Amino acid sequence: MPTLRSSSRLQSSSSPSSVSSPLHRTVGSTLRALSTSSSSINLPCDDRDSDPSDGDSHSLSTDEGSDFEESLRRNVRKRSAKRPLRTPPVAKHPKKGSQMVEGKIQKKSEPPTSDLFDSVKTAKSDMQTLVDEWLESYKQDEEAGFLELINFFIRSCGCKGTVTPEMFKKMSNSEIIRHLTEQFNEDSGDYPLAAQGPSWKKFQGSFCEFVRTLVYQCQYSLLYDGFPMDNLISLLTGLSDSQVRAFRHTSTLAAMKLMTSLVRVALQLSLHRDNNQRQYEAERNKGPGQRAPERLESLLEKRKELQEHQEEIEGMMNAIFRGVFVHRYRDILPEIRAICMEEIGCWMQSYSTSFLTDSYLKYIGWTLHDKHREVRLKCLKALKGLYSNQELTSRLELFTSRFKDRMVSMVMDREYDVAVEAVRLLTLILKNMEGVLTSADCESIYPVVYASNRALASAAGEFLYWKLFYPECGTKAGVGRERRRSPSAQRTFFHLLLSFFVESELHDHAAYLVDSLWDCAGTQLKDWESMTSLLLQKDQNLGNVQENTLIEILVSSARQAAEGHPPVGRVIGRKGLTAKERKLQADDKVKLTEHLIPLLPQLLAKFSADAEKVAPLLQLLNYFDLSIYCTRRLEKHLELLLQQLQEVVVKHAEPAVLEAGAHALYLLCKPEFTFFSRVDFARSQLVDLLTDRFQQELDELLQSSFLDEDEVYSLAATLKRLSAFYNAHDLTRWELYEPCYGLLRKAVDTGEVPHQVVLPALTLVYFSILWTLTHISGPDASQKQVLDLKSRMVAFCELCQSCLSDVDPEIQEQAFVLLSDMLLIFSPQMILGGRDFLRPLIFFPEASLQSELASFLMDHVFLQPGDLGRHSQDDHVQIEQLHQRRRLLAGFCKLLLYGVLELDAASDVFKHYNKFYNDYGDIIKETLTRARQIDRSHCSRILLLSLKQLYTELLQEQGPQGLSELPAFIEMRDLARRFALSFGPQQLHNRDLVVMLHKEGIKFSLSELPPPGSSSEPPNLAFLELLSEFSPRLFHQDKQLLLSYLEKCLQRVSQAPGHQWGPVTTYCHSLSPVESAAEASPQGHPRSKKRRIEGLEKVKQPHREDVSSSQEENLQLPSLLHTPILTSTTVKSRPLLEELGEMEEGSSASDFTHDRPLSGPQRSRFLGTQYFQTPHNPSGLDHGNQLTRLSLMEEDEEEELEILDESSEEWQDIDKQPGDHSSSSEPGLDLLDTTELNIEDF
Repeated sequence: MPTLRSSSRLQSSSSPSSVSSPLHRTVGSTLRALSTSSSSINLPCDDRDSDPSDGDSHSLSTDEGSDFEESLRRNVRKRSAKRPLRTPPVAKHPKKGSQMVEGKIQKKSEPPTSDLFDSVKTAKSDMQTLVDEWLESYKQDEEAGFLELINFFIRSCGCKGTVTPEMFKKMSNSEIIRHLTEQFNEDSGDYPLAAQGPSWKKFQGSFCEFVRTLVYQCQYSLLYDGFPMDNLISLLTGLSDSQVRAFRHTSTLAAMKLMTSLVRVALQLSLHRDNNQRQYEAERNKGPGQRAPERLESLLEKRKELQEHQEEIEGMMNAIFRGVFVHRYRDILPEIRAICMEEIGCWMQSYSTSFLTDSYLKYIGWTLHDKHREVRLKCLKALKGLYSNQELTSRLELFTSRFKDRMVSMVMDREYDVAVEAVRLLTLILKNMEGVLTSADCESIYPVVYASNRALASAAGEFLYWKLFYPECGTKAGVGRERRRSPSAQRTFFHLLLSFFVESELHDHAAYLVDSLWDCAGTQLKDWESMTSLLLQKDQNLGNVQENTLIEILVSSARQAAEGHPPVGRVIGRKGLTAKERKLQADDKVKLTEHLIPLLPQLLAKFSADAEKVAPLLQLLNYFDLSIYCTRRLEKHLELLLQQLQEVVVKHAEPAVLEAGAHALYLLCKPEFTFFSRVDFARSQLVDLLTDRFQQELDELLQSSFLDEDEVYSLAATLKRLSAFYNAHDLTRWELYEPCYGLLRKAVDTGEVPHQVVLPALTLVYFSILWTLTHISGPDASQKQVLDLKSRMVAFCELCQSCLSDVDPEIQEQAFVLLSDMLLIFSPQMILGGRDFLRPLIFFPEASLQSELASFLMDHVFLQPGDLGRHSQDDHVQIEQLHQRRRLLAGFCKLLLYGVLELDAASDVFKHYNKFYNDYGDIIKETLTRARQIDRSHCSRILLLSLKQLYTELLQEQGPQGLSELPAFIEMRDLARRFALSFGPQQLHNRDLVVMLHKEGIKFSLSELPPPGSSSEPPNLAFLELLSEFSPRLFHQDKQLLLSYLEKCLQRVSQAPGHQWGPVTTYCHSLSPVESAAEASPQGHPRSKKRRIEGLEKVKQPHREDVSSSQEENLQLPSLLHTPILTSTTVKSRPLLEELGEMEEGSSASDFTHDRPLSGPQRSRFLGTQYFQTPHNPSGLDHGNQLTRLSLMEEDEEEELEILDESSEEWQDIDKQPGDHSSSSEPGLDLLDTTELNIEDF
């Protein structure tokens, strides 16, 4: 590549002919200072090892070892003799307020106005007009105009200081920047490029446009006179090396945009030189008689002038590249690095002759490893612009071979937009560089077509299309568009698609593959004629798996065309469709319907015996425009469809087929269709057939004492068909409730009914009750109807309660699901919305039923690992079982939250929160959040009850000796810590709840005493160690009061003098002021550097008054350090704790918190009763009136740091109730933020 030389106009101070300007004198020192950067980082890349070590690895040209300053001096001395010094024109009449100095008009020492900055900010006038006005003012007074330009860039940095004429004359460049840095306002981190608001967002575009227009307007005149441009580059170079972020960011952006504009100018000069060379060669090749010497001389002069201009422009670009880019491309600020990568991509695309070399490409390759998303994104977009031009790809071979692995690995980038650009870049490489991507590279991209992000999946789908499908189905022979639409090409496309899906075995659902290919191969996928012909023709030799896949692709493409949204689970960025897309969607729906209406009966007839094929084919009716049956006179095809539908229903008993058939018939049975009477008649015929068969088989079952397997299967299949149709259609007039209820009654009483018959019978009775409820649609319903429905519902609940104890687990789970749904429907919520007439139907379950529901939950949901069955089960089976257990738990939690069950029963769920967090953590967390919203105080008592139940169970199994050292007890401590984190950062809002929880916990720990004369500790005393996990949620004053309360309680317990029980020591340590030291350090908002310096001086001499006041102003930081296990010692007996309960008579949490008066500002903030009004419950958490089913927790080795990280996202929004009494002066600190919690200490 041609070596870009330094500009001859970047003059050093040693040149005798240089312009006497301070900024000129400091160019050399400024450039020398650029060798190091004060705000740069090293990219984690080892590619630099291949660079030459004997020169500057960041040099612009191939002359890696040249000294930049020496080349500047040589060029300056060489160019200084060629051009005389230009003297600015002298005004005829000096302006008012100005004076003559050395032949120039010098204004007084007044800072220039900010008209230029304000004009660019508002962008009211055209940018070219604004630049022309500045050029006119510059021509009138060069120094004043240049000062105005300098101050424009200073103001654009957000600095309020200005460069005055005195500073310009007497101070060096570095001194000016230092002075401006001292004047910079650091109280706010905002500056124009980072400020918020619509006006500031437009400012960056206007700023870049101003720089571009300035170079464009100066490219034929002032760009080469040496004064404005070279000094502007020098100033921007110095600012870009500043430690002030605003200076560095703004000047780098200006310098990079200036470089981009200079590159365009250099490109134009290169084109002019080429044209001049051609003209000169043409003139010189003419004969002697036709040759014009004057023209040859003119062309030579023109070429010389263009050469000089080219050298000056290259010198400017060299200065910017070496002075700014080489240091700022690895700046610590990602915005600056992104600017550098974006602009170098523009240089390579615009002037590839000079910039598209490995010495420049290496910067993009290194930065592909950047840790920030935006920088990686700019690198990929820059490379996309290069690889999209096939003429440039030949010069990218070395770069591609060096960084191809990194580009391929970026397909799995954690940021979706970066991964999308990486896949698109690889698609360009695939299209324009044949053979570069290996099979292994492509195979790493194929799985991305099943990604959850649609943009990423679509990009991978395009790559897949160009790799596998286009070479075979594209423009191989003939015109591409016509070739792709030919039947043979379409068949080839679908065969390749089937082979990829089946052989790759990457996914089980073709709908995601169809959605990924929809944007690039939508035309082929909407070729329903080719797909149906492949399915109906006998000579296609498709296997069973291929036929299933092709049917799934057919249904998926029909759904995509008719509905226009991706499959479930795939995220799409935009919302809604444009008018053009809606019209295309309607047209596709009509085409789909017209083509498939005649063929759907044929497809059903061919595959009627295969349930896997029939079920998706019946789903095609969801995407039809059913009105076409009427408008196009296609009733005969409707008759065929109804016949095939009836045949399918009678032939199959699989739930998927029956649900699809019932839903298809439901779509056709709409009164607005003219063919409704015909479809309704067909439905009645089908239900009559099924009902008659059911009555006949039921009579045989009731009369016979033994049924063979065929008779049982036939009866169960009939009930399944009726149950599926009862779900979608009202079959009340067939009166199926009585016979099914009688069948279930016999099953419960005698146990002689097979479970295959009981399951669909339960569902059928359930739907019968719900359809009866829909008939009671208003207050006009008779009292008899309401009472009959109530009796049926109660009888059904009793049946389900009896089935909960059945030996068959399927019957138990089915009964639990139906019972929980029935109780939820007939809960007090059913009268909301003006339906008070339904009040007699409200049903509250008895205590026995509630107890059985809780027992079922313990036996079927919270299972020990050994109870889950054999480990050899298929992963798919285990996932299905987990989903079923989650469904059961969700049903029980809904009963709790809607008031059907007592909220105290939630303790049976909460106590398993920590142990089963991976399986049910989200459900239990949501239940806990909703329960806290219902009743904060009651929810806190339930949490304590959960811990009591676990502790009591462990105590009964292991005994009191060494209890705190057991793994199960450590798990309980982890659960207590998770419960404590659930209170969230609103410490003041939860103050009364935490105090109440501690009091109740202390009472429980001392509720049972050892026998008189025994030296052992109370059996429940180890509960204090669990209680210590809630201590970080207490205020300092509450800790002192709790210590006093604990001391009073312990005075009534026998204990040897001078000795402490281990749990008591641990609990007292958690309440000691040592752990409250974090309260003494105020946490405020970040301050400026000036204020930080002042703050450091204040920290050296702290005031005790500030420390004491900050204890109330800041939240308590929790400590997660493990307390050492303390063993209890032999103690002497003391009087028994006989009066502990009497001491609490008449007391409340409010009285407790006011036992010790508050002082100072605490009195005004915390003395209000609204913070401590806790309703008194003398009985505490009584076990007698609650469900206290206990279950031993299994060992679970979960780390404390993981608990903290999980909880940091779980409890941010808990307790945000309208009644929040938090003081407005209380700093809103987040206890779960790592900056406040200091995780490294743990």
